[in-house]
Amino acid sequence: MAGTVIVFDFDKTIIDVDSDNWVVDSLGFTEQFERLLPSMPWNTLMDTMMGELHAAGKTLDDVAEVLRRAPIDPRVPAAIRAAYALGCDLRVLSDANAFFIETILEHHGLRGCFTEINTNPSHIDADGRLRIGPYHEFRAGGVTHGCGVGTCPPNMCKGQVLDRILREAASGGRRRRVIYLGDGRGDYCPSLRLAREDFMMPRRGYPVWDLIVEDPARVQAEVHPWADGAEMEATLLGLVRRALVEEAALLPLDCKLESMPVAVQDGMPMPLGVKN
Repeated sequence: MAGTVIVFDFDKTIIDVDSDNWVVDSLGFTEQFERLLPSMPWNTLMDTMMGELHAAGKTLDDVAEVLRRAPIDPRVPAAIRAAYALGCDLRVLSDANAFFIETILEHHGLRGCFTEINTNPSHIDADGRLRIGPYHEFRAGGVTHGCGVGTCPPNMCKGQVLDRILREAASGGRRRRVIYLGDGRGDYCPSLRLAREDFMMPRRGYPVWDLIVEDPARVQAEVHPWADGAEMEATLLGLVRRALVEEAALLPLDCKLESMPVAVQDGMPMPLGVKN
């Protein structure tokens, strides 16, 4: 049985901070960052800041070392590993960048749990400087991804990326259910693309939660908020197990036991704190 697709934002969802701010602040470049912030889009600013760090003698190893210290709730890696063990298809969809995300996931032994990482591309140039590009190309003063929701930055419409993931979830027979976790304004657009059988897990008290609360009827998916790693773990694994049980109920009887993961067959209890 094809597993549930779980799409994670990264900053303030998998880790507890914004990785861009964490690197800039930890390496002592907050003043330069704040001086440049009003003059350019965030994605362009982060590429510029990598140039500032390089010019000041900060190496890629310095950046990586800071990233490895980024705070993460220990229940989040536990939830990711448990969902992976239950056969889920895990994806990252983030407005950070590939180097930051992969460095942190590899440090925590989580990279192999994810089918793909959808984020702003990065590469190391001939001078050893980290370059960060946009996921969607854009012009100065103009957005080219064409999203009309109004909450997406010019360099990335997460909703359009999720559309492709949803098409993949619908291929090969019965559509797999999707669980989306996020915190920021950029996570609102994909929340509007989810169907009634899907689940949206916004971080309570963060911008995407505020946007959903303003007009709850716009989101078709079931909404299950969470506040910290423990609540995320309980809610996420509860939804995964619910999806497994409901999916098994639709299968022919002789296929059910073959298809269900051992943990579900053995009657693993549902976590507390899951919204009905």
